[in-house]
Amino acid sequence: MKIKAIIFDLDGTITEPMLDFNRIRNEMGLSPDSGDILTALNAMDLDQRKQAHAVLEQHEHHAAQNSRLNDGVAELLTELRRRNISIGLLTRNTLKNTMSVARRHQLIFDAIVDRHDGPAKPDGYGVLKLCDEFGTDPAQTLVVGDFLHDLLSARHAGAIAVLLKTHPKAEQFEVHADYAISRIGELINLIEKLEQN
Repeated sequence: MKIKAIIFDLDGTITEPMLDFNRIRNEMGLSPDSGDILTALNAMDLDQRKQAHAVLEQHEHHAAQNSRLNDGVAELLTELRRRNISIGLLTRNTLKNTMSVARRHQLIFDAIVDRHDGPAKPDGYGVLKLCDEFGTDPAQTLVVGDFLHDLLSARHAGAIAVLLKTHPKAEQFEVHADYAISRIGELINLIEKLEQN
């Protein structure tokens, strides 16, 4: 099977994890067990949402400005370009922060879908939108991420879910992955394995 596209998550996958979601929840006035931050934001009244959005944007901006690539990312993207594999980015962050990270590390993505483009992960919308832009079948597309939302978005779209096992809860997420890798550079071996089948 030929792999034609790879869709990456940003925070924790392309970059080292920097966002402390428990701290963000606390500063927003949310309880630690309040669940998904974007869902909680949408449930707030207008004034609360405005204040909470400011908190989230401050943390996301700081993380983008101080981002560090995960080991092997630059080399991996170069190799994917050499193989003519389309490279997408699907993030629950904003386009502004994503472009800030891309500029900081001289990264080029063929297409980006952020949280303002449509339903956010774990919805399959972003995966399907990127596949449509690339003209690729989801079944020939890898979705690579470190969190449950990434895996579920792949599943909902019919793409191949690849877990990068860097999150503290990776073992819990792995049941939702088609494949799991410990380092981003292992992706090339996985592609070669899949293309032999």
